[in-house]
Amino acid sequence: MNWKREAIDKLKNYEAHQKAMENIPKEIKRLEINYASIRSATTDSTPVSGGGSTREDVMLSNIIHRDELNRRLQESKLWVDVVDAALGVLGDEERLVLDQFYIHLARGAVRELCERLNLEKSAVYDRRDKALRHFTLALYGVTETE
Repeated sequence: MNWKREAIDKLKNYEAHQKAMENIPKEIKRLEINYASIRSATTDSTPVSGGGSTREDVMLSNIIHRDELNRRLQESKLWVDVVDAALGVLGDEERLVLDQFYIHLARGAVRELCERLNLEKSAVYDRRDKALRHFTLALYGVTETE
């Protein structure tokens, strides 16, 4: 397994998982409201080939969708907790470097880090590599060289 690649992917997807934790409860609430408003028309009482009515199929689909979203919410929470725990082991400078390189990647990040840390470009890349090794060790208990 390429642990370094996995660690980088975790950092790059960190914000998306945080946003999912914010958005999924809203979508579940929307589905709950939709579920409460499902009404059957009088012509909808005829069973479809599966034996249930269209209304029942829509209700069942809504329930399944909410269950899946609840599962995904729990998964995202655990995912973010694991990454947060690994980031918590790092020093401030290490977190800053990984944040600039992977989490909030923007143009000029290396230049900004050079100025902020008063380092040459090559030294910034060295710090990135060391921080990534430390993060990978905290996350998986291994580094790329193992």
